[in-house]
Amino acid sequence: MEILGTTLRICVDDLDAAVAFYEQLTGTAAQRSDRGGVSVAAVGCFLLMSGPAAELDVLRKVTATVAVPDVDEAKEVLTASGARVVAGPVATPVGRNLIALHPDGAIFEYADRRPTA
Repeated sequence: MEILGTTLRICVDDLDAAVAFYEQLTGTAAQRSDRGGVSVAAVGCFLLMSGPAAELDVLRKVTATVAVPDVDEAKEVLTASGARVVAGPVATPVGRNLIALHPDGAIFEYADRRPTA
């Protein structure tokens, strides 16, 4: 499985202040969206998330997002390697993703940018 890159996930209280900092840090503009009551801003390799505490508690358990060309292939490789897919693959606004529990207990999101039907 080819890994294209990773995104660092950061839960913040003040999304606007965090966006301003990370935009200045990276020199890139934020791409914003809302999903499930959580406001999200992607700035460079950082994914900033703000919302209700209960939602953020779940999101904090995911170590990072790993970009892959194809989530279906990632699922096959992950399960063959001993990981357990705990959610997905599901469609997202930009492609598909899944959540996997690695044998060491780490939890990662794997995401592709493949269009969904």
